[in-house]
Amino acid sequence: MKQHKNQFMDIARRLNESRPATLGAIIILLLCLMAVFAPQLSPNNPNTACLDDRLISPFTVSEYPLGTDHLGRCVLSRLLYGARISLMVGIIVVGISGAIGITLGIVSGYYGGVIDAVIMRFVDATLSFPSIFLAVTIAGLLGRGLPSVIIALIVVDWTAYARISRGSVLSLKEKEFVESARSLGASDRYIMIRHILPNIIGPVIVIGTLGMAYVILSAASLSFLGFGPQPPTPEWGAMLNAGRMYMRTEPHLTIIPGLAIMVMVLAFNLLGDGLRDILDPRKTVIE
Repeated sequence: MKQHKNQFMDIARRLNESRPATLGAIIILLLCLMAVFAPQLSPNNPNTACLDDRLISPFTVSEYPLGTDHLGRCVLSRLLYGARISLMVGIIVVGISGAIGITLGIVSGYYGGVIDAVIMRFVDATLSFPSIFLAVTIAGLLGRGLPSVIIALIVVDWTAYARISRGSVLSLKEKEFVESARSLGASDRYIMIRHILPNIIGPVIVIGTLGMAYVILSAASLSFLGFGPQPPTPEWGAMLNAGRMYMRTEPHLTIIPGLAIMVMVLAFNLLGDGLRDILDPRKTVIE
């Protein structure tokens, strides 16, 4: 326990020394706070339309700090509530696909043989399709809506965790501490959970952090194409789609949600790159 605590403190210290990673973490924290406190921060109801106030430019009316859309809805309010959906989709997809991928990757790498061949051929078959094309196809088959987007992205995303977990397990299962546990009569399940999982969690965290950026961008892309949450639900990709018809006259309708997506994706990439340097699996082994 003390060893794990010391390692956590060391990671936190090194993360604090990385300016890009620290910047990414701060931005993510601010975005999370915005999402959590959206009801308190929003000046208006995000779904309330007022045609008399449609297409107001930003910074011209105090009631609508970032202007209004083509239906007179507050852009700032919809932006804040949209952050909730983007983060929720990212957390759910990364959590479920990570759990599936890590489990299958550990089993595949540890047992090898036929089990490894079957699982990895399934991974290869999934990776043979362009990810966004596969996600669009699955979302189209399942129908429009947020659940369809989540399921489609899970099907696409789990393979990355399976491959990185399997590769790490292959290098760990012949280590002395694993052989010692096996010789003492430890079960395969105990060895995988107690000895192998803690040693592959570093690369998995990096993949998960970078995966958040990919999932958020992909979810916005699917929503832009019309597969995501349906109106009047505020979602950044759908806001981009709704504003594209007014790009020449009211560019803020596309610029604002586009910047929000860019900032969130950039923040997770900055944090992921910093964690990749810190959580180098070659630096430490937890026995």
